[in-house]
Amino acid sequence: MEKKYGNFTIIVKEDYDNASAVAADVITKFVKTNPAGVLGLATGSTPEGTYSKLAEANHAGKVDFSNITTFNLDEYHPISKTNDQSYDYFMRQKLFNHININPSNVHLPNGEADPHAECVAYEAKIEDAGGICLQLLGIGANGHIGFNEPDTHFPKKTHYCALDKSTIIANSRFFESADDVPKNALTMGIGTIFNAKEILLVVTGEGKADIIDKALFGKIDPQVPASILQLHPKVTLVMDKAAAAKISPKL
Repeated sequence: MEKKYGNFTIIVKEDYDNASAVAADVITKFVKTNPAGVLGLATGSTPEGTYSKLAEANHAGKVDFSNITTFNLDEYHPISKTNDQSYDYFMRQKLFNHININPSNVHLPNGEADPHAECVAYEAKIEDAGGICLQLLGIGANGHIGFNEPDTHFPKKTHYCALDKSTIIANSRFFESADDVPKNALTMGIGTIFNAKEILLVVTGEGKADIIDKALFGKIDPQVPASILQLHPKVTLVMDKAAAAKISPKL
């Protein structure tokens, strides 16, 4: 299913694998059209399938990342790049080590740097690159995008933040226990994300059905950070049927 809803192009596929294929195709088409473009990337379990398919396409000669620049949304703090739970490590293992991207064009927040100085420097790097052309996003069960947690306002720029208890619990599946999950992070702000020319939001699994319904059909509220995307001029939302269970009848 593909439908327009406001400024959203909504694509619903049968399952995770097919949704990942569509997301990878959107990125592949972008790179072919903008071979020196700026991609914003995300971590977590949702984009793993997308990254795997992008690596396959690169190996098959269908897409060339050699002149692409990337900026990741976020990173835990404090954490070293060599820690196998860092997002730097994740991105190398899941994507960067498997495509022909120039390492000097890859950017992630530094989880070992002074957090406040790093946020200013990271925001400046994004601005110097001309901003994000296409930003890949997932959504947390509490509505966060990047590590912009539910709040009383929409943070504008890259910032140092405390992680919500629900996020720590959700991410504890990747650690030995919830106590091992870093309690803080560096993240692009809502304003930085919103400034991307185009957004690709990928949502899969029945556990995200409630929150994507709130984000898409609820009021625009910083308590549901992803709800701000209702105002963005160009969002492609790719879901599997499980995630789309509550919104499909409304489309």
